[in-house]
Amino acid sequence: MSAEIRPFSDSMSVTNKMELLSKLEGHQDVVNMALILPAEDGVISISDDKSIRIWLKRDVGNYWPSICHILPAPAICMDFNNETKRLFVGLDNGSISEFTVASDYNRIDHKRNYLAHQNRVTSVIFSLVTEWVLSVGRDKYFVWHCSETGRRLCGYLCNSWITALQFDMQSKHAFIGDYNGSITMLKIEENSFKPITSLKGHSAAIRCLAWDSSKQMLYSGGFDKIVICWDIGGKKGTAYELQGHHNKVTSLVHSNTSQLLLSSGEDNMIIAWNMTKKRCETPEWAENDNCQRCQRPFFWNIKSMYDQKTIGLRQHHCRRCGKAVCDTCSSNRSVIPIMGYEFRVRVCDECHSVITDADRSSLASYHDSKHCIMHMDVDESRGQALTSGADRVIKLWDVSKILNSL
Repeated sequence: MSAEIRPFSDSMSVTNKMELLSKLEGHQDVVNMALILPAEDGVISISDDKSIRIWLKRDVGNYWPSICHILPAPAICMDFNNETKRLFVGLDNGSISEFTVASDYNRIDHKRNYLAHQNRVTSVIFSLVTEWVLSVGRDKYFVWHCSETGRRLCGYLCNSWITALQFDMQSKHAFIGDYNGSITMLKIEENSFKPITSLKGHSAAIRCLAWDSSKQMLYSGGFDKIVICWDIGGKKGTAYELQGHHNKVTSLVHSNTSQLLLSSGEDNMIIAWNMTKKRCETPEWAENDNCQRCQRPFFWNIKSMYDQKTIGLRQHHCRRCGKAVCDTCSSNRSVIPIMGYEFRVRVCDECHSVITDADRSSLASYHDSKHCIMHMDVDESRGQALTSGADRVIKLWDVSKILNSL
């Protein structure tokens, strides 16, 4: 659905609850992904400059690389298992490289390559429970390998590029987002799969997915600037939209402790969404030949225009009730946080009259990272977040105030 987007200063306030702790600079190209090392003052990063870097905090307080390993192709995605110190890196040439990281983070050893895809690997996940390496790529394939033998177990061919992946290790359900904006849910076995359902709500490519295993909620962010919350556990097809970004949504992280959903985007913003509040689904947009408020005809309703001797009007939609209305009957704008609209959108005059000040209370907070974010990671235990950007910079933030804001 389209919505009117206004500058941040006109629609929502940008708070200053994030404190910049460190800037990590040294990559020669876009930093595609970076992760905070658990229980360690360190960061792992990968980049289009073909490098894997492990940054450790020195006594002087700055971060410096303890490892800079050069790969045969640009590194696009990765997954690090802290328990086994195994690192899996998906490359632009379609292969996945597995490494073992030393306990002091001063050495990495190459273990094997998985010839997984014929094109760029867009996401990789290592499941220690099943000993599987799951990956998706631009060759339209979702495949999984045995991490003990390196053998390919099975694969699923999608209709378009696959851009995002999430996996529930207990139930063995995989969620794969594609370039067409659809999410396919599969039940995975070692050598087979069973399609469960397809989720369709985005009007453009899926960019990122996040999975809340405790509440069985799936979150998706797309090129259409929208975040959609899918209630998988409810099994009722319930989906809530969150509209607050002004550009592509690039990363999603759900906090189990604070029940916040953090989203980042190419608009430089990090949005903290309050997921403890009950939200409403956005209505389906109605289609009609006449305005459903004043009954004047729309411009394609030639018969009514002739009968009423009037010029047809352009059709619009109220974001609160979904009715087809003309511009005159929908001249007002309002935020509707309970429906995920954190910026002002078109509402009909009738709906505008019943929206109260309490209804306009924001359920999200905005934080400016001052760089175009490619990926975000959060360490809840330390109250830290990490953003990696197209500007080749990694930023480490103190976000404890955001996580403790509820």
